[in-house]
Amino acid sequence: MASTVGNGHGRLSSSEGVRRLFDDDSSPCVNTSDVNRLISVENAKILALVIVIGAMLYHGIIRYRYGTDSCQWLLENGRFQGYGIWQPYGCMMHKFSKSDSLNCMRYISYWGGKNDIAFVGDSRIRQLYYEFIGLLSNEEIPSQKKHEGLHFIDPKSSVQVRFIWSPLLNASMLNVYDKWIGEKPDARPKIIITGCATWPIKKYNASEDAYLSFKHNLTFLVPKFQKLTESTKIIWMIQDPVVESQLNPNRSMITNRQIDLYNRAAYEQLVSTSVHVWSSSRLIAQGYTRESIDGLHAGKNTITWDVQILLNMYCNDHMNFNDGTCCTTVETATTTQLVMAMVFILSFVIMVVMAIWHYKSCLFKAGHGGTPVLSDDAADGSHCADSTAAPPSADVTEDAVTVGNATEGKKPDWVWEIATSLSRLGLIMLYFFLCDRTTFFMKENKYYTHMNFFLPFSYLMILGLFFTENTKQTSILHRDITDEWKGWMQLVILIYHLTGASNVLPIYMQIRVMVSSYLFLSGFGHFYYFFTKGDHSFHRFLMVLVRMNFLVITLCLVMNRPYQFYYFVPLVSYWFVVVYLFMTVWPRVSVASVESNSLHYLFMVLKFAALAAAITLTYSSEVFFEKIFLIHPLRALFVSADDSISDWRFRWSLDRYSTLYGMLFAFGMLIGRRLKIFNDVNGESVLESRRLTWLLCLLSAVGIGVYGTFTALCQTKQQCNSVHSYITFIPILSYLCLRNLRGWLRTKYSAFFAWFGRVSLELFIGQYHIWLAADTHGLLVLIPGYPVMNVVVTSFVFVCISHDIHCITERLVPYLVPDDCRRLARNIVCLTVAFLPLAVSRGILFST
Repeated sequence: MASTVGNGHGRLSSSEGVRRLFDDDSSPCVNTSDVNRLISVENAKILALVIVIGAMLYHGIIRYRYGTDSCQWLLENGRFQGYGIWQPYGCMMHKFSKSDSLNCMRYISYWGGKNDIAFVGDSRIRQLYYEFIGLLSNEEIPSQKKHEGLHFIDPKSSVQVRFIWSPLLNASMLNVYDKWIGEKPDARPKIIITGCATWPIKKYNASEDAYLSFKHNLTFLVPKFQKLTESTKIIWMIQDPVVESQLNPNRSMITNRQIDLYNRAAYEQLVSTSVHVWSSSRLIAQGYTRESIDGLHAGKNTITWDVQILLNMYCNDHMNFNDGTCCTTVETATTTQLVMAMVFILSFVIMVVMAIWHYKSCLFKAGHGGTPVLSDDAADGSHCADSTAAPPSADVTEDAVTVGNATEGKKPDWVWEIATSLSRLGLIMLYFFLCDRTTFFMKENKYYTHMNFFLPFSYLMILGLFFTENTKQTSILHRDITDEWKGWMQLVILIYHLTGASNVLPIYMQIRVMVSSYLFLSGFGHFYYFFTKGDHSFHRFLMVLVRMNFLVITLCLVMNRPYQFYYFVPLVSYWFVVVYLFMTVWPRVSVASVESNSLHYLFMVLKFAALAAAITLTYSSEVFFEKIFLIHPLRALFVSADDSISDWRFRWSLDRYSTLYGMLFAFGMLIGRRLKIFNDVNGESVLESRRLTWLLCLLSAVGIGVYGTFTALCQTKQQCNSVHSYITFIPILSYLCLRNLRGWLRTKYSAFFAWFGRVSLELFIGQYHIWLAADTHGLLVLIPGYPVMNVVVTSFVFVCISHDIHCITERLVPYLVPDDCRRLARNIVCLTVAFLPLAVSRGILFST
């Protein structure tokens, strides 16, 4: 399966190559080539850092040259993601429905605003007017082709939309603006959409005099625009191209060459003013020329997208839609975010001071006959020691750092490791903040096609299979297999989120199975550990909880999002607590206890029955559910940003039995192993009977097929979700049997998938802000204009950062949860005092 390449010292298998690339602890050695020295995670992280710095410089230059106003991007540029899907340049556009439009107008009116919008121009502008009010009126308004003004008023929403017929840039149009200038600012329209060109071309038969007159009259119009822009946003719509072959003979003089002349004249006059020149509408029209009604007027799709652009410009900053970032202002930094910034800055200062002090200490010793030596684990100069001093130890604790001659001149490694880890974490959090709490980096809407989903899916599956290698582990669901399982599932989930495939029901249900599989593996792993090790210590409990929640808690503080926003970690944390209590509460059952008393098997069965009954009761009674999860201070862990528990109830209910399934499988596997029903000690088939093995494989394949058929036939998400928790064990156990029954399959695994599986938690959470954007509703853009290259680059940076967060977590968690009881108690008290002001300010401790 694995190919080989020459490395100058024999043959290097492809799996060894990927292991070197993906191995956390890989380090250059004497026998490796220069190329293999360069292929390492640390070098990949350096490259990712260079890419991020380059992207920051590039986007900084863009903002310096073209400004930071995303409204300007919305109105000026964009592209089609696919047929019929318009993507503005650099920001996300919300698709407004009629209810969204009405809610926007009512919201603005509720806060004292006035929805006064005017359309001034010819029949092309009139098309926009009718489409616009069509989203504001509950009644159908028939379009009229009269050369006169139109009016729409909705007192409930304080909406007034006017169309003023003014197809020529002459005294009549100038008088319209003079009238508004004479009014008080609050009586003027909030937005004016205007533009013209086709009428003067037609009326004066595309004469040069008409063109020169248009340019001349623009010089009178611009000062009036400038006066109005103090209170009114004015948008000049660049004229759409015409389809000359479809034009009526009496419009044959309206050519695209003439249109371009008039557009250029308007742009030259208005580009340096406060007027917004709307040119993206022309780009949209160019994509829909075949839909033109008569060669002059735009088709339905063009007008629809034009109105969507207007509504995004007008409403986004008021409504805060998750998928609409155009024309929005950034969130104001909270006190908590500022405090976190100070903590990271302080850590960075401590790191720099220690590095400078130690560097000077090395120079001093070198000047007095010592030889400064860099330790092996500090090639960047962060550690050094002379020839008479012992190198810094990687496991130095507080007790090892004493004052006296024995440690004089030796840097306290625990302080250095904490400071450097927090400094790295601070830089990573800065990148998170820039990506998703500012408009510094661009964002785009997701776009699903079958090709977009299945092409990267197929590529990654082939790549994963290519890097297949042998493993010495032979037990069912051993570590390499579970890492591989989590890895490929995580990659599929990432593709699912990247492409926005949630609306494709069969794919949605397969992803639901993958989330259930994570919880299944969590229940399996935790039960297996507690049952075989008998370790129910509080230290073990805290270690697991802190390890799972370290990144999420940090992001809650830095990104100003509730804990429930990162729903997966609360879910796995909750079920870990359930498993811990299940195994810890009397009667405790373990391998040791069942060996001494077989009656303990019955105790475990009774505990399983009680747990299943408790889960069912909690699900059946909404009142009981809320009484459990809305108790202070626990409610802060389960409510969303709008103080609702509905999201948690949905997530909890959807996979309420998945962890229990994993626990039951682990229990059954341990019983089967003890009764010698199967044998997974060696690399042979688990079952002695070949017929039974093939029968189970056949049933497993049928099980996967049956579930796939169910997802294809299921009509709605609600219908599918209602039975998901009862049947999700079918595809899970089917895959598990196919993967583990045969020895030749059980003793091989994909090093590629397993590597991703080891950092799956960081990948799942990190994608929210530095791969996706707008809290998962869009895509991060580091390289605008090149979507495929952008996905490759953002993915590379995202994976490198996720791995680094994984490493930082592994280094910091032992300091947060030390194995010494006194230090652990000290840390709990310190963290409680530190978080107490935050808990009080947000009403976590007491109901309000």
